[in-house]
Amino acid sequence: MKFLSFEIRGEVSYGLLRNDDQVLDLGKRLRSSAPTLKDLIADGDLLGVAAAYDTEPADYRLAEVQLLPVIVEPRTIACVGHNYEEHRLETRRDPTEHPSIFFRHPESLQGSGQALVRPIESMQLDYEGEVAIVIGKAGRRIGEAEAWDHIAGVSCFNDGSVRDWQHHTRQFGPGKNFARTAGFGPFLVTPDELPADRVVGLTTRVNGTVVQHATTDQMIFPIPRLVAYVSSFMTLTPGDVIVTGTPGGVGVKRTPPLWLRPGDTVEVEVSSVGLLINPVVQET
Repeated sequence: MKFLSFEIRGEVSYGLLRNDDQVLDLGKRLRSSAPTLKDLIADGDLLGVAAAYDTEPADYRLAEVQLLPVIVEPRTIACVGHNYEEHRLETRRDPTEHPSIFFRHPESLQGSGQALVRPIESMQLDYEGEVAIVIGKAGRRIGEAEAWDHIAGVSCFNDGSVRDWQHHTRQFGPGKNFARTAGFGPFLVTPDELPADRVVGLTTRVNGTVVQHATTDQMIFPIPRLVAYVSSFMTLTPGDVIVTGTPGGVGVKRTPPLWLRPGDTVEVEVSSVGLLINPVVQET
């Protein structure tokens, strides 16, 4: 199943995608018990809810709604650095025994179709196509064998980075948290929609040109390891997001660097999941 968060006529809601272009508004049906998609995830039965409303007619066409970040206000957005060998090598990072983790703020997120904003402080806005997972069941010290039982679904993510601010110090936070610099969406896809081995392809395009491509079996630290590691030092709760790392090919490491400019369009495509599309504009 594919779930989405959206806005229509000034109202924020969430729903179920049908037939690739029809939206069933679950928010208006479940407002009292589950006001947001995060609340519905916490209830623990996404597939059951989808089945319960299977015969109801859709409310909107997909083109009528403005997509929002899949989880509009995640409590936690934990991001993984240098989790593909090609990217580790291009950034000249030493191998490590543990994942490199940093955090984003919800203010930095945009939905598919919404613009990424190059801030007035920098010309160095970069792309990073990634796979994001959304936690469905709370847990602390989750074992790798149980990790997928705690995952509500998968989405696409563009971990947009303001590189000169990222490199002010060895802490990534400033460059990863400018408002409206990251894309998240378009849909939350439940794990039953993934291949049996849960390996998916990841492709990033800038203005139609492929700039990154990998498959998730190339991760240095696979998804179960990431869930186990992050849940070792904090409790993961429904709606929390883990962004699993970007492959090689980022703009900062190209010659000359490939910075995102106003008028560009960035696409992050994850097979079996969807296509995240974000234009780029200049902050004024």
